[in-house]
Amino acid sequence: QVQLVDSGGGLVQAGGSLRLSCAASGGTFSSYAMAWFRQAPGKEREFVAAISGSGASTNYADSVKGRFTISRDNAKKTVSLQMNSLQPEDTAVYYCAATTPYSSPSSNKDWYPYWGQGTQVTVSS
Repeated sequence: QVQLVDSGGGLVQAGGSLRLSCAASGGTFSSYAMAWFRQAPGKEREFVAAISGSGASTNYADSVKGRFTISRDNAKKTVSLQMNSLQPEDTAVYYCAATTPYSSPSSNKDWYPYWGQGTQVTVSS
């Protein structure tokens, strides 16, 4: 079983950048597809980006394509989300998530049984 700890959130002005990190422990990290989701107040948790266990395959929500980049370092057991050109609508709590071992990545939050505690990202206008 994998445990996840999110970090890197903060307050940034519109147009700025942040880099989120998620550190994993337990399990064989490279066997887990990973994803980032976010949840704004009063809204459903929504998909942001996902990456396969090897890192060879990624996919993104349309709202963040071209601005956010997901990556992973299997040796360090980390997954990151580089967020550029941030906008106020990106304000949310961001969560990293892991699939069960050897599963493909998905944009469906129900596909992910393991979650980090979340990190707040606030973008001011």
